[in-house]
Parts: sequence; structure tokens; C-alpha cells
Amino acid sequence: MKCGTAVVAVWFAALGAMHGAVLAQERIYRCGNEYTNDAVKGRQQGCQLLEGKHVTVVHTSPKPATAKASTVPGSSAAQVRPEQQKARDDSARAILEAELAKAQARLQALRAEFNEGNPGKTALELRNPQVFQERVEALKAQIARQEADVAGIQRELARRTGG
Repeated sequence: MKCGTAVVAVWFAALGAMHGAVLAQERIYRCGNEYTNDAVKGRQQGCQLLEGKHVTVVHTSPKPATAKASTVPGSSAAQVRPEQQKARDDSARAILEAELAKAQARLQALRAEFNEGNPGKTALELRNPQVFQERVEALKAQIARQEADVAGIQRELARRTGG
């Protein structure tokens, strides 16, 4: 029994030492935008002790100096020659016109399938009217979505042409 008491005493001593170590790790000082767990440095610099607060550190790499230079207004790297810009605008307009043609063709196909609200019924739909109703509702939703797509592309084209 005496051996068991000694083991328990050692266990409590070890637990107390670990508890002290955990508490020592929790003392974090804030020095402006810097954080430190060095108590001496924290006291010398007059840093604020953060008690009971968790600190998360996110390491980031500094941005290269060349990235700042390219974003300066008026720099030659940010400017595009007028003929290049016109070629880009023409290319974008051609892409939008092709997308508009595809969207309008898809809308026409959906409207033809919808057939003014009376689409043709399949054998399954003849036996199960609920399936038919679900298909009609899905077609309505697809038509509405396609109409919105066409309108959006037309707005973008109008914006690019200035009116």
C-alpha cells in the first residue's frame, strides 16, 4: 500500500510540473503588432500581457518589390497600345456574339420542346401524370434560366458597344 501512495505522489508531482509548464506557455505578450512569449523582452519593452486569450500566428511571405512597380499608374507595363486594345475588344465582342447565338438556339430548342405548355408525353408520362408535371416544371425553369442568360449576354454586348 505504501508503494501505491508513492506512485500517486510521483504522479501528482509530475502532473503539477506539467501544469506549470502549460501555464508558462500561455503567457503571451503583445508589443504593438508583434507577439512574444519572452517575459523578459515583454517587460523591457512595456508589452501588454495577454491572459486567457488564444493567439493564432499566420506566416506570410513578403510580396516581391516588382509586383508593386507594375501596379503604379502610368507605368508602361500597365498600358496597352490602342491597336491591341481594339483587337481585344473585337475578340471579346466576337466571343459574346457566338455565346449569344448558342444561347438563343438553346432557348428556341427549349421553347419548341415546351410546345406552348403542351409538350409531347412519353409512355411513362402517359401512365404517371406526376412525372409529366415535373418535366413541364423543369422545362419552364430551364426556359426562364435561358431567357435570363440571353438577356445578360445582350446587356454585356450593349455595354461593350456603348449603347
